[in-house]
Amino acid sequence: MSHYDVFNGDADGICALRQLRLVEPLDSILVTGPKREIDLLARVPEDATSVTVLDISLDKNRAPLERLLNAGARVRYFDHHFPGEIPVHPGLDTHVETLPDKGTSLLVDDYLGGRQRAWAVVGTFGDNFDPSARRAAEPLGLDETAIASLRELGIYINYNGYGPTIEDLHFAPDDLYRRLLPYADPLAFIAEDPAFAALRDGYADDMARTRALRPEYEDPAHRLFILPAEPWARRASGVYANELAQEAPDQAHAILTRFAEGGFLVSVRAPLTRPDGADVLCRAFPTGGGRKAAAGINDLAEDSYDAFLNAFRAAF
Repeated sequence: MSHYDVFNGDADGICALRQLRLVEPLDSILVTGPKREIDLLARVPEDATSVTVLDISLDKNRAPLERLLNAGARVRYFDHHFPGEIPVHPGLDTHVETLPDKGTSLLVDDYLGGRQRAWAVVGTFGDNFDPSARRAAEPLGLDETAIASLRELGIYINYNGYGPTIEDLHFAPDDLYRRLLPYADPLAFIAEDPAFAALRDGYADDMARTRALRPEYEDPAHRLFILPAEPWARRASGVYANELAQEAPDQAHAILTRFAEGGFLVSVRAPLTRPDGADVLCRAFPTGGGRKAAAGINDLAEDSYDAFLNAFRAAF
C-alpha cells in the first residue's frame, strides 16, 4: 500500500495538509515543490494505491489524474482553482469550489468540521483572504495579538513558496511541512521553532528591497511593477502583490519578475473590492493559470509585455 500526499508548496497547500493529517494521520510520500510548480501529479507513479491532492489545479493535472484513476488509484481532491470539467469516476472524491474568498485550507476545514481551525486560519491568511481568515478565527476566541501572529505565519509560509526553483527558497516546502509536524498548535510553532525567525527575517529583508521599487505603470485602476532577476525579488513577488492588494483594494496589481534569460514571472491580483478576472487574464497567455482573485503566468515572453499590459488594463 502506498499513499501520496500531493500539495502546493504555499501556505494554503501546506496548512491544508497539516489540518488533514492531524485528524487523519497517515504515513505518506510527500510530493510538492515551489508554489508555481503545479504539474505535480505527473510525479506520482502508477502503482500508487491512494492519493490526496491539495491546492493544485485539476485542469492543469487532468492527464496524470486520469492515468492514476485508470490504474486503480483512489484520489481525494481538494482545490479552489479553475478545474475545467471534473472527471466522473468511482475512484475520485472531489471537494472543489472556486469562490473568490475561499481557499483550500477552508475546504479542508469544512471537510473536518473545523477540528483544526487554527491551521485553516493560517493558510487562509497566507492566501490573502484576510476577511475570511478573521471570520474563521472567531470561534477560537483568540486575542488580536494571537490572530496577528497567525497572519504573520501564513504570510511567511506563503512567501517561502515563491521562486521558480527550490534553491531560491529558504526551506524546501516538504522540509517546511515536516518542521510543522511536532506542533498541533501553530502558535507553539511560532514560539518554539527557529524556522519561524528565519522566515520572518528573510521576509523583512526581501520586502524592504521590494518596497523601494516604483511602479512601471500606474493609473487609478492599476499598478504594475517590474522586479529584477534576483533571488530576493523572486521570493518577494507574490507576497508583495498580496500586500499591494490589501493596501489599495480598488486597484488591480501585476508584479513582473524578470528571468535572467529573458521574459517574466507574473503575479496578478484582482482588486479586492472586485475579486474576479485574474484567472481569465492569465489563462489567455501560455503557462498562465490561477484563480479568480489571484493568478499568474509562469513564463511571459519579453515580446508579449505590451500585449499583457493592454490585456491587464482591459481586464480590470
